[in-house]
Amino acid sequence: MSAPIDAVQVRDFFSRPARVAPSDFLRREVSARMHERLELVKITPHRVLDAGCGPGADLAQLQKDYPAAQIIGLDAAQAMMQAARAPASKLASLNQFLSKLLPAKAGVDLLCGDLGDLPLAQGSIDLVWSNLALHWHAQPDRVFAEWRRALRLDGLLMFSCFGPDTFREVRDAFAEADLYPHALPFVDMHDFGDMLVETGFSTPVLDMEIITVTYDTAEKLLADVRAFGGNPLTTRRRGLMGKAAWQRMLAALEKTRRPDGKLGLSFEVIYGHAFRPAPRVTRNGEAIIRFDLPRKPK
Repeated sequence: MSAPIDAVQVRDFFSRPARVAPSDFLRREVSARMHERLELVKITPHRVLDAGCGPGADLAQLQKDYPAAQIIGLDAAQAMMQAARAPASKLASLNQFLSKLLPAKAGVDLLCGDLGDLPLAQGSIDLVWSNLALHWHAQPDRVFAEWRRALRLDGLLMFSCFGPDTFREVRDAFAEADLYPHALPFVDMHDFGDMLVETGFSTPVLDMEIITVTYDTAEKLLADVRAFGGNPLTTRRRGLMGKAAWQRMLAALEKTRRPDGKLGLSFEVIYGHAFRPAPRVTRNGEAIIRFDLPRKPK
């Protein structure tokens, strides 16, 4: 478990797309950087899963990249599925045209479901794509296991998510006000790498970068933090913060102003991709299973 995340709180928050919309600028930027990485991998998928598709902004680009593929958008929030139907419906005529020309099903389909419990058959997906969704799930190892289950042999997983330095300015400022957690303790990149290997992925490649967004006011900065999902921890403060504590937090945040007079908000963005490997077998077709025995103490 990455953190004591309240899954109901996450689903309720993302059930209001209008609250999330102001933060979409970063998802679009990260999506563009993910596509640059995807262009380096030569694959021709027949079925693509956008896991945590939100209002569906990535679905059109994925269909543009793979016009002969069936693109499946999945999200846990029903309201996001309804929002995604609008752009997907604009592609309906193209979908019908492609379906007549291609033997396989092409187009966009939408599903409501949990990242860690996919309503998909084993080995039914060629590419799993997930843009800034994984960190909202309390059990990323379970999600990786489900993604591996759904992927075909040699299928590709490509994802992005937030790392530990995300919202560090806000986390530090609130630490001056009280002892409650006010931001998720996002999972470290190296821990994600270990999870990928443990759940059976091969050759995982992960890298990260810090993206800093600047603001004129603390109010706008905090509004964007809320728009990104806020604080869904079960250990979060339940009551309102007192006026004195709030002022201490704001004062601490103001101390972080940059030389240009702007307030900065950091996002550590982790990018990862890995493949589901074909099982190793002997000449007789028997599976090769590796056991890592504990090392003897020196």
